[in-house]
Amino acid sequence: MKLSREISDDGRFVRQPNRFTDRLGPPEPGRYRVYASYACPWAQRVLIVRKLLGLDDLLDVTIVDPIRDEKGWRVPGGDPEYLSELYHATDPGYAGRYTVPCVWDTQDKRIVTNDFPQITLDLETSWGTSPNLYPERLRPDIDIMNDRLYHGLNNAVYEAGFSRDQQVYEEAVARVFTTLDFLEVRLAESEFLFDSLTDSDVRLYTTLARFDSVYYAHFKCSVRRLTDYPALWAYARRLYAIPAFHETTDFDQIKRHYYVTQTNINPSRIVPVGPELDWSL
Repeated sequence: MKLSREISDDGRFVRQPNRFTDRLGPPEPGRYRVYASYACPWAQRVLIVRKLLGLDDLLDVTIVDPIRDEKGWRVPGGDPEYLSELYHATDPGYAGRYTVPCVWDTQDKRIVTNDFPQITLDLETSWGTSPNLYPERLRPDIDIMNDRLYHGLNNAVYEAGFSRDQQVYEEAVARVFTTLDFLEVRLAESEFLFDSLTDSDVRLYTTLARFDSVYYAHFKCSVRRLTDYPALWAYARRLYAIPAFHETTDFDQIKRHYYVTQTNINPSRIVPVGPELDWSL
């Protein structure tokens, strides 16, 4: 995983910067292909937005195998055999982790971007506008919310799970549950984070979908479960009822990826049974 490179001297997980940050050009059928994993929350965001905006014919997709080894993500079908081949074709000296999502330009034969926060925004502003997931009038508020979600929840669960210091771990866990408590209050009186479905809801959902199955036990974010938050749990199930969300949510792949791949946390590679959750409304 090369994860050790992302652990600071004080035991803190510091996510590597995204190496490829070019912006997506205008949509051209057959030109762009996103490599994604149902297991990865960052990649699922792109899959959800692609379906919500009806971009299936404009943005091709390859789903990688959920079990990742020292060579990185394996590509079913074998062309390329591993995602790392695309990274090295774009930058022969690349030495970081090979991450999803990334968008491959089949015309220029290079990775355009693996900048997961920006990919969905590009799709929402340049490729499709219905539903409007990033309305101009709300963009400053959405940006603030997305930043809060990232530092307080989306990435904070990883900071807790990968930390190698007790104090660092406890600080990350405190941020996780402070953020969940804030969201519980906000969603007790609102169907979505804003007055309609937005990019922020997509970013929150992919963490909530993994919370009780993975983050609660595997990442030791075990103060409370998602199901202990009535408003958040109802909100997560409302989103799951939308086809773009539940069609891209694969709990089996999620569990197998985390518990089998992250042997620094789970050396036995045993995938736990459960939890038994009813995601239906």
